[in-house]
Amino acid sequence: MEHMDKDFALEPIPQGHRRGFLSMFFVMLGFTFFSSSMVAGGTLGQGMGMKEFIVIVLIGNLILGIYAAFLGLIGAKSGLTTHLLTSYSFGKKGSYLTSFLLSAIQVGWFGVGVATFALMVNKATGISLPLLIIVSGILMTSTAYWGMKALTALSIVAVPAIAILGSFSVFKATADVGGFAALMQLEPTESISYTLALSICIGSFIGGATLTADFTRFSKNKRDGFLTTFIAYFIGNSLMFTFGMVGTLAIGYADISDVMVSQGLIIPAIIVLGLNIWSTNDNSLYTSGLGFSHITKLPKNKIVLFNGMLGTVLSMIVYNNFISWLTILGSTIPSIGAIILVDYFLLRRKTGYLQTEVKNVNANAIVAWAVGIVAANLLPGIPPVNAIVAAVMVYIAATSLEIVAKRGSIVKDEVTTPVE
Repeated sequence: MEHMDKDFALEPIPQGHRRGFLSMFFVMLGFTFFSSSMVAGGTLGQGMGMKEFIVIVLIGNLILGIYAAFLGLIGAKSGLTTHLLTSYSFGKKGSYLTSFLLSAIQVGWFGVGVATFALMVNKATGISLPLLIIVSGILMTSTAYWGMKALTALSIVAVPAIAILGSFSVFKATADVGGFAALMQLEPTESISYTLALSICIGSFIGGATLTADFTRFSKNKRDGFLTTFIAYFIGNSLMFTFGMVGTLAIGYADISDVMVSQGLIIPAIIVLGLNIWSTNDNSLYTSGLGFSHITKLPKNKIVLFNGMLGTVLSMIVYNNFISWLTILGSTIPSIGAIILVDYFLLRRKTGYLQTEVKNVNANAIVAWAVGIVAANLLPGIPPVNAIVAAVMVYIAATSLEIVAKRGSIVKDEVTTPVE
């Protein structure tokens, strides 16, 4: 009998449904090709020179890549979604809170993407904005509805197109200002600190990185899960930041599609922006479907349709509150992934994920998550890193104390139990 849920939203993925290295690499790379990362790169371009930019982007995406890659490894080894993984670390009911937050934010990002594409095409062509929002929302929802096969097919088309057309535009913009040497000499118009720059770089896609297991669970082995994720995040996010940096310095636009429009490349601009947003948006909607399916136990596909409709209808509202979404991402999400990581390496690396070990609510995780949020918002330094470090330290300490207390209780029971 054929399995009805081909995305295995509520159970581990069988080995027979896993995918190869190249297929997963395209999916992960397509996920990291996101316009907001270009905008973040443009922000760095306004506040630092090219040499400092290169250092920040390499360090920031190295940290982001390692964080995502280990989550990718866990997803590939367990075959579980991020939301099923949180049911072990946060508890069955505790995971509903994290799943709701992660999924709601992804629906928000979907709305931002739909609005971004529709506004740009409307500006370039004059086509009705409501019509563009509806059509783009339907198209982007469709690939998320059809699942991993559709996500893979779109990424195989989108990744080369974005890389080739975007690189052509960047090289043209560089040539227009006198070449790479001249670009290196351009002075930033503002000043930005290294800690803020790293926060922007890491925080630009920390939400997506936390959801890595939703995709790498399809990897054939943990090596593929780790490597495809690390390479994709390191290359993909760095490329988006570079597009934004060069566009800002050379022409004054961070988004490569805006650069193309200014260069008279209208059709390539629409293609690049459309594929860029689509290849990320369908992934965002897909993960939100998995999250709400985890909470409601309803089929993922039906939830994807509802979320796609909701994100499309609310797209302009979400778009106009873009900064607030970034704030939420920076403070609440990193510690969720950190707790999944430390829970795995501390408790489950050898035994795996056993149903008998699922609590209703894991207070240790909830407290560590809260401390991570506080650390991200109140401590000096790099907020996402502060959140990760604080959550890891608190979870290790609390869980270790719990283990010691249990062992002490067992020993005490053995001593006090009378011998018959």
